[in-house]
Amino acid sequence: MSDIRELPWPVPDVRFRHWAGQFADMHDLVRDLVIPPSLPQAAESVMTTARELIRMSYYRYEFLMIGAATSIIAIETALTGRYGAASLASHLKKAREDGLLTDEQYGLLDGFGRPIRNKYAHGDLTHAALTPPLAIGIVRTSLTILAELHALPGP
Repeated sequence: MSDIRELPWPVPDVRFRHWAGQFADMHDLVRDLVIPPSLPQAAESVMTTARELIRMSYYRYEFLMIGAATSIIAIETALTGRYGAASLASHLKKAREDGLLTDEQYGLLDGFGRPIRNKYAHGDLTHAALTPPLAIGIVRTSLTILAELHALPGP
């Protein structure tokens, strides 16, 4: 006989009660996070993971931050491919200067996304505060930017 304990079935995270009454409501929250077919397979995989982390945050609220951070890492990788090695902050500024990011997108990615990505990378994510609409906005912006970056020729 094994001493392995069964993991409990996931239960809804009480912090999500204001955003979704049941897991099925999460489908509506992420419905417009459509992965563009033009993305390379690696970017598609990362962004699908980011979207699904948002959906699964119904069971673990911190998945919101991890989903948003994951989408920012995909942006960072794409911008590094376009501009070369530099900091994410530098890449975001350059992308805004080049017209790849609107001021609103830049504000969302630099003001919210970059700090979340940094907290995630440094193991301090549990203290980040993020609402579902903000996390969804970050992932949506990341999808938009990735689609644009992969549709444009390099500099």
